[in-house]
Amino acid sequence: MPRSRRDVEGLLDRLDEFPAHDLEFQNLDFKEWDPCRLNQSVRSAVTSAVCMANGGGGTVVFGVADKVVGRDRAIVGVPPEVSVNRLKLAVHDGTDPKLTPVFEELMVPEGTGRLILMRVHPGIPPYTDTAGRGTVRVGTDCKPLTGTMRRKLLEESGENDYTAVTIDAPLPGLISPAAMETLREAAKLDRAPPDLLRLGDTDLLRAIGVIRDGRPTRAAVLLAGSPDAVRDHVPSFLWTHLRMSSDTEYSDRADGHHAIPVALSRLLDRIMANNLIETVRRGVYHFEYRTYPKTALREALLNALCHGAFRVAGPRIVRQYADRIEISNPGGLIGDITPDNILHHAPAARNPCLVQALVRLRLVNRSKLGMERMYSALLIEGKPPPEIEEVGGSVRLTFRASSVSPRFRGFVGEEARKEIVLGADQLLLLRHMVRHGEIDNPTASRLCQRRESAVAAVLARMESELGYVEHRGSGPGAYWMLSPEAHARLAPANDFREGPKVVFGADGTVTHRDPHGAWDGLKARVIRVIRRCADTGADPLVNADVRRITGLDRHQVRRMIHELRDDGLVVIEGHGRAARYLYASPGSE
Repeated sequence: MPRSRRDVEGLLDRLDEFPAHDLEFQNLDFKEWDPCRLNQSVRSAVTSAVCMANGGGGTVVFGVADKVVGRDRAIVGVPPEVSVNRLKLAVHDGTDPKLTPVFEELMVPEGTGRLILMRVHPGIPPYTDTAGRGTVRVGTDCKPLTGTMRRKLLEESGENDYTAVTIDAPLPGLISPAAMETLREAAKLDRAPPDLLRLGDTDLLRAIGVIRDGRPTRAAVLLAGSPDAVRDHVPSFLWTHLRMSSDTEYSDRADGHHAIPVALSRLLDRIMANNLIETVRRGVYHFEYRTYPKTALREALLNALCHGAFRVAGPRIVRQYADRIEISNPGGLIGDITPDNILHHAPAARNPCLVQALVRLRLVNRSKLGMERMYSALLIEGKPPPEIEEVGGSVRLTFRASSVSPRFRGFVGEEARKEIVLGADQLLLLRHMVRHGEIDNPTASRLCQRRESAVAAVLARMESELGYVEHRGSGPGAYWMLSPEAHARLAPANDFREGPKVVFGADGTVTHRDPHGAWDGLKARVIRVIRRCADTGADPLVNADVRRITGLDRHQVRRMIHELRDDGLVVIEGHGRAARYLYASPGSE
């Protein structure tokens, strides 16, 4: 969706710190206007409108150089003789189908005194110019509108829904009683409406929208068809499970063309047969935990079975290794969803007919809570979140085998008994601080896949309302760490406040021998800030700066800096209060 005028004004104020390119988003682009090449600049408005329309809509700001730091230098403006009406007419006449963006002037004190905002609202892509050329907004770039991209846009718009196509075959010959029973049982477990589940097979399928005009759709076959029906009418849908004995060899294989509910059940059964149980003793009770929580596995498998590209030949493959499980499906992530924003991105469906039927059966969630449910199922046990990546034209999700953290799981359970339910963001932040001692806003933003302002609000609530964290430092050195109470409840029993020394890794990063040492966490934080000062040319830190960053007193800071000097990480220049702390590269004298 387009960005508002107020949003743009707020971002213009940040041009003194960042180039405009760093402030761009999927739905926001900055363009410099070339007054010497009027026709070329007008054509740029046409191509930008096409790009934004194909990417889901957005705002283009004309008159800003996108690679210059400093508001006075970046805002060059648009000449007053450039008419907004001319731009509107040029975009309308130069696009197919016709686009009618909203243009607006934004007066500024810099440059020519005016910027032009073009707000492009989403429509039904693909759009091109009148010569048939087109691009699509992907992240902050405009990518060529290739044949594959055009097909992807059609799928995302629902205009080309493969699962909604009807089949010229009688329903009774397609349906598997076993698949229907499995479908009902799965929906019952997810609390689908009882009245819906009491319907006969045909009425049930009609009620969830997979029978249209009296004829079954491919979605009906995918949900309740026999293996032969699936093979005949959705030949690309195949599931495969491999028990891997090495990275290239497998010891056991199973696959089939079963309907989605049956495929899900069989995949889960095969995975759970080798999903080891870990027993944890708490008092007189013994609790059992699987290496991979069943809830997380189910959500990941449903995503692979339902959201893949059914037009693309290729199985939904589950590879089960000794140390991980990889789940992959053909078809990349759709829209502007990426591995870096998937956790909180608004829902998008490649196969609307199929997904809407699953929503009615409560097997998937319309609000896209499945991804957060998957994350939380792992995180409440202190385990790492899933790894998601696009590999070629497919999506691969990886679960890493790891042991449960009794203290972390116990903490989550104790909070739940107080009616405090921790979400994925809070669990991610707590787990990171347990492992690394502290976290800053940029790191928290990347970890939670939220903007810094949003994740800072989450951390602030964790401090003020829940008492889990404390804010330390200010400016670029500001960070958060566990409160003493939360540290005592969450950190391992062998976690000493003054653990082993910081180690400088071969790749130039700071690592810890003891990842739970709070002292190490403070030292690592100080090194990062000292190194940042060296990289940016900022003034070196002094004792007072380090006190603000760490919350330590003067003598503790002096001891810490001396340790860092002895480790070859810091050079001390000067004496007493005038002493400055400079970054020393590994191995430097």
